[in-house]
Amino acid sequence: MASTQGAAQVLVASNRGPVSYDVQEDGSLAARRGGGGLVSGLSAIGPDAGALWVCSALSEGDREAVRRGVGEDGVRMLAIPADVHADAYNGIANSVLWFVHHMLYQTPLEPVFDAEFRRQWASYETYNRAFAEALAEEAGEGAAVLVQDYHLCLVPGMLRELRPDLRIGHFSHTPWAPVDYFRMLPDDIQARLMEGMLGADRVAFLTWRWATAFQECAGAVDPDRWLSTWPSGAPRAIEHVQKDGTTHQERITRRTLIGVHGLGADAEFLHARSHEADVEERMAALREEIGEGRRTIVRVDRTELSKNIVRGLLAYRQLLDDHPEWRERVVHVAFAYPSRQDLAVYRDYTAEVQRVADEINSEYGTPGWTPVVLHVKDDFARSLAAYRLADVALVNPIRDGMNLVAKEVPVVSDEGCALVLSREAGAFQELGKDAIVVNPYDVIGTARALHEALSMPVEERAERTKRLAAAATALPPAQWFLEQLEALRDQAS
Repeated sequence: MASTQGAAQVLVASNRGPVSYDVQEDGSLAARRGGGGLVSGLSAIGPDAGALWVCSALSEGDREAVRRGVGEDGVRMLAIPADVHADAYNGIANSVLWFVHHMLYQTPLEPVFDAEFRRQWASYETYNRAFAEALAEEAGEGAAVLVQDYHLCLVPGMLRELRPDLRIGHFSHTPWAPVDYFRMLPDDIQARLMEGMLGADRVAFLTWRWATAFQECAGAVDPDRWLSTWPSGAPRAIEHVQKDGTTHQERITRRTLIGVHGLGADAEFLHARSHEADVEERMAALREEIGEGRRTIVRVDRTELSKNIVRGLLAYRQLLDDHPEWRERVVHVAFAYPSRQDLAVYRDYTAEVQRVADEINSEYGTPGWTPVVLHVKDDFARSLAAYRLADVALVNPIRDGMNLVAKEVPVVSDEGCALVLSREAGAFQELGKDAIVVNPYDVIGTARALHEALSMPVEERAERTKRLAAAATALPPAQWFLEQLEALRDQAS
């Protein structure tokens, strides 16, 4: 793929890149561009910044593009063997690290760290090493490297060994596990993860809650080696300590700074996109499904285990039981887009979402009212249409690094919406004052919150929505990326 041959001054590394390829019927390759904060950020620094994005070939189309040498300027796609990628991505990143940081294990039965885990962990190391070597090859002298997320926790440490001249940052888009949960991992794996992350000059998170958990884990894994500092008015850091074997005196060899950047919604993009013709068409279709004059409780999620969709449906059913006056007056518009369906536990969860929705419709539905309007086919225009129609937005994850839906709905909503928000979402730190906050495990409490949200006076709802939207857009994606880049550069100057 495209290469800068050791000249790149700004590099991003992530599992998924900004472009993907499909093989057409005639054998040609069609490229599809992605969006998001990293794309916006790299665009914001301009074409002369010497930027390069290193990512993995995920599909057969991507691998074919690598084989043919097809690529886009500023992107290097790595054709890591498919079996290695599967082990690293599904076996470790999504089935171990994701579960640890989101606290999803059923601990009487899982996790089981056996020989199969060790085999997959070796693939995770191989996968991370491929990124580290590519970054080392492509980076110019003293370049800034921004490594993204739990797929690439080992890259900073590996890269520092190869290129100590580089300025290396790592950003976690997930929560970070509390100490007791993180310590379920085998001791040597805990140490490897910390060594990898702390190879960075700077590690950053979406909230201080996750940053603090990381610091506490570092101290628990090896308190003699990694010492957290919490100075008043100065950046937090983890000091790398080395003891003299003779005098036992300690000396600080290096510091890894700790930062927080709360990714916000892109208001300009959302306002423009949500008023395009296809969104208007989806709104008309949704209004017909909902029925004239009815209120809406909207959720838009992937069928990710941490999103807590099933308990949200159970809370809606509890609302209909506790407050029968809402029957035929409200519809739960639930978009649950299938996620990670190559993993059995996700397929089972998706099926359970469908089962509970069908059960509610069967129990409460009438000829003129479908209580739950469930869609499982991903459709961004339809999601935006639902945002605009929402009277109430339900965002109740078990645990979430941020949750951009909580930020996007208030920005897009036409008439203002009440936000029912889990205290376990990272967005709670910024939006909690103007949301109705719930314990995500408490179905009865969530049902009460839904009733409160539906009953909220129009004027109060509008005022809260304004404040929510302002908080949600405080750090838009391009600024979020540039803020990290500047912090990394300032640290080295």
